[in-house]
Amino acid sequence: MTGATAPTAPGRSWYALVTDPRHRLAVLAIVAVAARALSFGNPMVHVDEQFYFLAASRMWDGALPFVDVWDRKPIGLFLLYAPAAALPLPWGTFAYQAMALGFVVATAMLVARLAVLAGWARGATFAGIAYILWLNPMGGVGGQSPVLYNLSMTAAALLTATASGPHRRWRGLAALALVGLSLQIKYSVVFEGMAFGLWLLWGEWRATRSPLRFVGYGVALVLVAILPTAAAYATYAALGHGEAFVYANFTSILARKPDPFGNAIGHLEGLALMLSPLVAMAFGSRRAGEGGDADVRRLLFLWFAVNLAGILAFGGWYEHYGLPAAAPGAACSAGFLGARHWRGRATPAILGIVALLGLGTVIVNRVKRGGPGQLAALTAAVGQGPGCLYVFSGPSIVYRTTGRCTLTAYIFPPHMEEIRERGAIGVDQIGEVRRIFAQRPAVVVMRRPYPGEQTEIQGVAIDELMRGYRRRTTLPIGNLPVMVYERR
Repeated sequence: MTGATAPTAPGRSWYALVTDPRHRLAVLAIVAVAARALSFGNPMVHVDEQFYFLAASRMWDGALPFVDVWDRKPIGLFLLYAPAAALPLPWGTFAYQAMALGFVVATAMLVARLAVLAGWARGATFAGIAYILWLNPMGGVGGQSPVLYNLSMTAAALLTATASGPHRRWRGLAALALVGLSLQIKYSVVFEGMAFGLWLLWGEWRATRSPLRFVGYGVALVLVAILPTAAAYATYAALGHGEAFVYANFTSILARKPDPFGNAIGHLEGLALMLSPLVAMAFGSRRAGEGGDADVRRLLFLWFAVNLAGILAFGGWYEHYGLPAAAPGAACSAGFLGARHWRGRATPAILGIVALLGLGTVIVNRVKRGGPGQLAALTAAVGQGPGCLYVFSGPSIVYRTTGRCTLTAYIFPPHMEEIRERGAIGVDQIGEVRRIFAQRPAVVVMRRPYPGEQTEIQGVAIDELMRGYRRRTTLPIGNLPVMVYERR
């Protein structure tokens, strides 16, 4: 089945326009820009993205991730942010969001291509649109890590799906190389990568029935997948920081505590609400399709299932944890979305509802998290010096906007104060807070306490502020008050 244009039904000119493969890139680009426009230029989209941008900025100053700026995310994520972080604000914010926009459109195009190969050509463009729209309700309107690695993993899926014939092995190796690059953006892709590897090995066995070739190919697949991570470790080891790399990238992940049960279940319920329509539509796609490759359909369903299982296995279940499932889920939904009895009214209605839900999510989060004007006010209140800044809690991006020096490698506030991080960052958090205050930061920023925060650490910080600081001002950041303290 090719991506030929579907016949135009009476009154269905919109359908011919949208689904014509010649228009697909333009349609997906327009949808992506419209879906993400309200977030453009806002550096407060998400606390994670603030930190990624900040960490990449520190790299330009000579800081080394995991040593001078601590986090668990692989080095590849910060390298992706680095070009944007070299620019002054607000251009740096526009730059990383433009990068994310490009990744989203490219991923949507690959989702559509997978749908065509699976025999769901009539729903291919709709699947690409679904991918774009499903990101917003799950917090993917900016540059979250899955928004970036979904591109390489979807490309890996496409290479795996087409790994047959004389180029079978090279396509498989290229697929696992992309998995390896994705691992250096976030390690959670390991389950999907294993699924692709096993699928390729099964194809190798069916093609050759040679144990020697089977084992050799398997070793080669593993090697290309781990090569980027091995290279990153070797670089850190050569710099004398191999132990720091291993702890940040692997050991600390296992040391992190689970979220309180009530919070975790609440997050899971919200995530299930977002993903269940994709699951239902994927189920409805099982018997849909015109031609296509049944093996491609099986691979897509396997990819989606493994993705969902990986989300459950990692726990936490914050809204953005569902973002990796958007690509396989949208691809698997193509048969349903393109079915003749659905595409006339139900498909536009489904996509329209998701678009409105995503728009509402973006607006609500803008109100909750704040915008550029509030950040500018906080930046002015903190000032640019002299003296160092300590953001105990609040927006970490203020380190970048003020240009003030830092007193710790742990500049992402949740690492220091959240219950689930107790004993999981390589230092005693209470001791580190006391060490920071012993260096007499000139300005301290603190937001209102929140559930999930370690009360004993909050108490230590408040005691230090009471003894040596006075409140300069209190400003709103989103719907929360943020206090700025200056040293007496």
